[in-house]
Amino acid sequence: MGNLFVRAWQGMGQTSRPGRPPSTAVVLALEPGARSVYLVRPQRLDVRPGRTHDLSAKKKRLKIAAVVTEYRKFSHGQHIVDRFLEGYGWNGRHHRPPMDIVSLYVDQRPEGDLTLDRLARFPKMKLVPTIAEALTLGGSDLAVDGILLVGEHGKYHRNEKGQHQYPRYEFFQQMVSVFRTTGKVAPIFNDKHLSWNWDWARHMYDESVELGIPFMAGSSLPVTWRTPQIEMPLESQVSEAVCVCYGGVDSYDFHGLETLQCMVERRAGGEHGVNWLETYRDEKFWEAHHKGVWSRDLFEAALSRSHTLSQPRPGFNDVLPTIDELKKLCEKPVAYVYRHADGLQSTMLLLSGLVQDFNFAARVGGREKPLSTQMYLPMPPARSTLASFFSPQVNNVEQMFLTGRPSYPVERTLMTTGLTAAAVDSLQQEGKRLRTPHLAAVTYQANPESTFWRT
Repeated sequence: MGNLFVRAWQGMGQTSRPGRPPSTAVVLALEPGARSVYLVRPQRLDVRPGRTHDLSAKKKRLKIAAVVTEYRKFSHGQHIVDRFLEGYGWNGRHHRPPMDIVSLYVDQRPEGDLTLDRLARFPKMKLVPTIAEALTLGGSDLAVDGILLVGEHGKYHRNEKGQHQYPRYEFFQQMVSVFRTTGKVAPIFNDKHLSWNWDWARHMYDESVELGIPFMAGSSLPVTWRTPQIEMPLESQVSEAVCVCYGGVDSYDFHGLETLQCMVERRAGGEHGVNWLETYRDEKFWEAHHKGVWSRDLFEAALSRSHTLSQPRPGFNDVLPTIDELKKLCEKPVAYVYRHADGLQSTMLLLSGLVQDFNFAARVGGREKPLSTQMYLPMPPARSTLASFFSPQVNNVEQMFLTGRPSYPVERTLMTTGLTAAAVDSLQQEGKRLRTPHLAAVTYQANPESTFWRT
């Protein structure tokens, strides 16, 4: 057999039908002499007249801009930026990224702000008053090789739906303005979902395709450790999937959706889009559970992976709770149930009080028992001090900055952004089933390589 190279061309300035993302074409080229299969992701180089991409710059220490809403202990800004400044544990050693954060924009500076401390300890990093200056370093040209956009935490408005209106879209637009003015682009990592507003999220994605911006986003759940250490086999036949997790609406629900999506996107044909979504909460949740809206065996398979399963009976620590005990433990349960275009049903269950982790189970063709695992997320300060699940996320971002190639598709986070927003709308309408033609249009292929942390 020859050496099989897989090239995934995503966007690359292609035009597409209105309302539909550019399709992902996969080009296979057979090269004699070897047996391995590789994924080769092309750099999104701007090849329009007058624009260049200096590959020799890759041999130098890269310059990175950090744009954050807050920089305090345990904020996402601190978890991510500190790893670029201080390094992090990786593969049995302390790894220091071969790049420097040279500019820092901080939107809000509450009590406990770490900005001045970090500026004093890392003099290469300069505090700037605007996002444009973070990218140009006060000049007239793009002067950085990568951008961290961390729009999580801070005192921002909540709308009538309860959505926290973090300014990720507004920050992104200021970056795009610099790109359009200078005629150059740099890779961007956007922490968590793209925006609370679907239209804005879609606009961010479309502009990244139009301008050829290497763009990666999302949660740390898809790349953290797994127990057990398993991956969804590529091209699997998956008929149903469940995630049992915890947290609030328009918050940790996004992490649960990313847990589901990073697994089911590897099924046969990739992601086919989502046709509808409905929600259940409180007593309607328990009615749906009783009726089998989601499979009981998958629910229990996911629970079996939890490290934090609460016990209602004194003296016991390994008993699967009865339905009455579940009701006592979970005062405000929430479920998101959605149907993909190929028939797959996915269900995300927020069960605060029962678990404090993220557990996945799926029914996969050819397997007698469910495929299940936990995305291990040791949350400080209760179960860790380091929030080490940010390390694999930062490592993947670091690789994108070095190569110009995202490790995993931003379409995943476009989908989970839309699912989060649709679920908020459904909950506001008493759990109404909502058609989602905008999400039916989000189709893509997963990276055949696995990107979760194994060390």
